[in-house]
Amino acid sequence: MNTMKNSVLLLVMFLFSYGISSAQLNGEEYDFKEIRDQLEDALSNLEEDGSFEDNSIFDILEDYFNHPMDINKARAEELKELRFLSDIQINEIIQHRIDNGNFIALYELQSVPSLDDNTIQLLLPFIKIKAGIDDYNVPIWEMLYKGKNEVFLRGERILETKKGYTPLPEGEDGSRYLGDRNKLLIRYRHQYETTLSYGFLLEKDPGEELFRGSNKKFPGFDFGSAHFFMKDYNRYIKGLAVGDFAVNMGQGLIMFDGFGSGKSAYVMDLKKLGRPLRPYTSASEVFYKRGVGLNLAFNDRFEVMAFGSYRKRDANISEAVFSDEVLDGEPDEIQIINVLEVSSLQTSGLHRTESEVLDKNAIDHLSFGGTVKYKGPNWHIAANGHMDRLSTNLQRTLQPYNQFTFNGDVLKNASLDYSWVVSNFNFFGETAMSDNGGIATLNGLIIGLDRHVSLSMLHRHYQRNYQALFSNSFAETSNTNNESGFYVGLQIKPNKHWTFSGYFDAWRHPWLRSGVDAPSKGKEYLGRLTYRRKRKMQVYLQYKDEFKERNARENDTQIDYLVDTRKSTIRFHIENNISKSITLRSRAEMTIFNDGINENTYGYMLYQDLNYQAVGFPLSFTTRFALFDIEDSNNRIYAYENDILNSFSIPGYSNRGTRFYINFRYRGIKNMTMELRYSQTYYSNQDVFGSGLEEISLPRRSEIKAQIKYKF
Repeated sequence: MNTMKNSVLLLVMFLFSYGISSAQLNGEEYDFKEIRDQLEDALSNLEEDGSFEDNSIFDILEDYFNHPMDINKARAEELKELRFLSDIQINEIIQHRIDNGNFIALYELQSVPSLDDNTIQLLLPFIKIKAGIDDYNVPIWEMLYKGKNEVFLRGERILETKKGYTPLPEGEDGSRYLGDRNKLLIRYRHQYETTLSYGFLLEKDPGEELFRGSNKKFPGFDFGSAHFFMKDYNRYIKGLAVGDFAVNMGQGLIMFDGFGSGKSAYVMDLKKLGRPLRPYTSASEVFYKRGVGLNLAFNDRFEVMAFGSYRKRDANISEAVFSDEVLDGEPDEIQIINVLEVSSLQTSGLHRTESEVLDKNAIDHLSFGGTVKYKGPNWHIAANGHMDRLSTNLQRTLQPYNQFTFNGDVLKNASLDYSWVVSNFNFFGETAMSDNGGIATLNGLIIGLDRHVSLSMLHRHYQRNYQALFSNSFAETSNTNNESGFYVGLQIKPNKHWTFSGYFDAWRHPWLRSGVDAPSKGKEYLGRLTYRRKRKMQVYLQYKDEFKERNARENDTQIDYLVDTRKSTIRFHIENNISKSITLRSRAEMTIFNDGINENTYGYMLYQDLNYQAVGFPLSFTTRFALFDIEDSNNRIYAYENDILNSFSIPGYSNRGTRFYINFRYRGIKNMTMELRYSQTYYSNQDVFGSGLEEISLPRRSEIKAQIKYKF
């Protein structure tokens, strides 16, 4: 590698971070290692990269951090929202209350068999033992003005000029971005503890217009969102959402908005569980509802949730009636009188070029449904129903692989989901049907064999003609159809320091897929051995192997044929809190890919992080330097990056070069947090960065972000 000298230097730093003994964890900056791992695994499985816009994950954690939940009243879905508790641990906490009564003191958590010292330390900041008057005795009007207010102001910019912002050469046809290259976000949120929340968000992506063109009307930004949400107001009203909100049903076969767990080293985290309604506070422009939702509990056993949503959706217009009349003094402006047919629903949320703006809010999307749940202390059964109605017919371009995908303007889904905990066994699942007769079913079992060994199993069978627009369930691909598979996970904790976790998953696709021109199958397994010394140091070694059938590369036959491909990944990771102020994080990772025809290709990545949080000093920073050499796109490596508050990114490393970032955070002004981030990726093996309108005529891309958060 051309970067060998830098690699040696980085390796010395890597070993140095391993050799230093740890002193004490800095508790002022709470770091969620488990969530970082889950996000990394989720993005690598989907083979996507970039910034995560779903900041609701950390919003929920921050809410519970500032207003801890009562451990004696916390329901399973609330404990699940913390994300680092397994289903076995959640079940045992609830069973302890049933068998022994309420917790008298938090140290009683040590008597819950599956809770080790590390998990208890993670849990303590988010729970309390509460006595006194419940929050729902506070009048609503008082909650509206009492509580906490937050304002976020954020700006981002790529420093180099992309092709999309340069003028078209004379006589050349093509498209360019209509707006400037700044990304802007304004967010306001009011909260009364965890009971009431309302606020709004305005966002503009790079290349989109601001207060002009397609966004000249109020509010001037390309995307706007507002919400009012109330939960657990009294024993009957468990949730009320007005404006933008998210809906969760069952195991996600018909609907589960937001981030959902999938395959990861946290092999016990299979079961989806969450509140049926959540406030929508994310900048993502796709997976949300806009309207009203209500969750009612008539007694301890019977619960109902219903919602109705109406919103505009981006769609690729294939047939429409246009007008080129003069409107508002702009004779060249194209106006759509009536959309007759669309070929796809767009999910990028980007409106930078004329064609993207034309697809913006092209159709109306009406959605309504609900859940009826009957439950006991250790079980529930629920019926879910949902209907989508589009204002225009959706007719995809017919290909052999997509002939069973939804086309039309109305889609109906129904399902039954269940959960039953008996002794150390947790059975769960969901079976769903779409109105064309397609069926999808998922059934799982999580077993606590003893306090040291846990086992998970999951079987799924999704027919090729099952259809759902908002499904988000356990699967090898991002679609909940055309797949059958079986998963088994094992976790062993022989003592408080060592953990082994691993899984094996095998699946098959009975029908064709995009880029796979025949029925196919695959399998993968992962093993991770972790050493943890309280919350001072964590070291793990992970190996993953994935086998998939794909179309043969560069074959000259008339019909593509399948070959067996294999991707192997090995990762060594060290995280060490060497003092109250300093944390070092180091990683070495290698991938090997074989396409079934040619020789192996390789990918290498080394990074070193330094996190500094001074005790009693308002300035902190986080920085990383990474080296990578990736031969092929199939060797791409994903790595979580610390970002500014309520934002995070997981870039995919490719090509050969270096990446650097540094984040500064200043808290020297009362109630205010100011942040600045600079990052740069440099390629040493090519002269340009990116492609298409995103192309930069330099081998680097530099980004700067700035954010102010003010509480009052």
